Amino acid sequence: MPAPSKATVLSSSDAVAHLASYQCLDGLSVKDLMDSRVHGGLTYNDFLMLPGKIDFPASDVITDTRITRNVVLRTPFMSSPMDTVTETDMAISLALLGGIGVIHHNQSPESQAAMVRAVKRHENGFIADPVVFSPNHTVADVLDIKARLGFCGIPITETGYLGAKLVGIVTSRDVQFESPETHLGDVMTTSLVTAPQGVTLTEANQILRSSKKGKLPIVDDQGRLTSLLARSDLLKNQNYPLASKNPNSKQLYAAAAVGTRPSDRERLKLLVEAGLDIVVLDSSQGNSVFQIDMIQWIKQTFPKLEVIAGNVVTREQAASLIAAGADALRVGMGSGSICITQEVMAVGRPQATAVFAVAEFASKFGIPVIADGGISNVGHIVKALSLGASAVMMGGLLAGTTEAPGEYFYHDGKRVKSYRGMGSLEAMEQGRPGASDQANGKPGSTKHAPRLSSKPHENAATTRYFSESSAVKVAQGVSGDVQDKGSVTAFIPYLHVGVQHSLQDIGVRSVSELQAGVKEGCVRFEVRTPSAQVEGGVHGLHSYTKRLYA
Repeated sequence: MPAPSKATVLSSSDAVAHLASYQCLDGLSVKDLMDSRVHGGLTYNDFLMLPGKIDFPASDVITDTRITRNVVLRTPFMSSPMDTVTETDMAISLALLGGIGVIHHNQSPESQAAMVRAVKRHENGFIADPVVFSPNHTVADVLDIKARLGFCGIPITETGYLGAKLVGIVTSRDVQFESPETHLGDVMTTSLVTAPQGVTLTEANQILRSSKKGKLPIVDDQGRLTSLLARSDLLKNQNYPLASKNPNSKQLYAAAAVGTRPSDRERLKLLVEAGLDIVVLDSSQGNSVFQIDMIQWIKQTFPKLEVIAGNVVTREQAASLIAAGADALRVGMGSGSICITQEVMAVGRPQATAVFAVAEFASKFGIPVIADGGISNVGHIVKALSLGASAVMMGGLLAGTTEAPGEYFYHDGKRVKSYRGMGSLEAMEQGRPGASDQANGKPGSTKHAPRLSSKPHENAATTRYFSESSAVKVAQGVSGDVQDKGSVTAFIPYLHVGVQHSLQDIGVRSVSELQAGVKEGCVRFEVRTPSAQVEGGVHGLHSYTKRLYA
């Protein structure tokens, strides 16, 4: 090819200005990308985002996002309400790290309420409803609280109730080596440091620091206990600056799932009593009269409770739930790694197309959407956010972590944990008389939950798929196992930093700026052919080791 003549070569200094001669920016707009008549339904692997300009460090990227009308998180991460993904440990850990875990309901209402209560008590500003004992309680009662809720610093009042005169406090040192039958009045500490009712959180924290005590009781002018402050919470505030907290109570946000059957209304009452902030209506197909009635009942009965409805994949589905009063929508049908709904039922939608269609519609009404399913890596998270999702809900990506329910075991030489879809036959059999309360035969987590009798409970998996009355159960999920991923205390920060670096590459400083750029056509996309997908992954090596973070 002959070299261009000097007459056709433009000045280098005009390179940026010359871009204006093109009719459009490089790549595709999101509307062009998501034109189903041209490209069909797309998954996250079917497209890429084009890079922008970097003029800021990745650490400046803000990942704050609104997951319901009134709840804002510091990171866009949620865990799925699955019985092999989210119980107390996962919910607490995610909340401390800036996300939120949705506690599954494939268990008794009492057990689920105990998990919600454990999350709410884990970290607080002023603990408005502390556990309180009387001098007549025993060391065994303290040990029971420690086993179920993870702490044993308990104030002692004359009657054993909040609002009674404070007479002492019991800590782990007081009950150590004591007989379980010993009364607390014989071992409690009576030399107390207290703060008066009306003290500010800053003042109370200062008193706690200077006193070097573990707990600071707050009392009124007559010495009656009104609330409590914990030193451990001060340390957590330093270690977890992104923690998801209610701005008023300073407690961690707690979310839990329920179904849409009449019995779920009684379940929800227990959860609200335990301190629930967000309820997720768990259904594979959210556009039903059952869910619409449930939303309306919740809004009348618990008007301050945030309701995440779903699942939906179309504008028409979304419209019904928005009109009913939903505060957010959960998007996804058949896109999860353990879900076979699309294969068996012939319904669903490719996840990227579903997220874009629902988010575009819901945004007109100020309703956030949560991309549920199909998330396998950091790139998928950012793509979901770019298409309008406020957060991503992860199941398989978090299964196998230390905080996921169940015990590790070895399979083909790999250390794994069980992971199953809520539409699997194994999940559908949970809670039946004589059925094992274990995932794939492996023991489930009961930490922080009361040891209840094994009485049957309504199965969440069958109600989720509207099959509780069917004589023949049709599976819409599978059971398997996933490799050990370590603790979410390392994995979630990796996802967070990964999102920050991805947004830096795109040239945006926040999730809101990303979505605004997409809407305005400034953030551009490109379709990936099958060959491009191969090129974009590891290829051409005899062997390799893939380490995601250190």
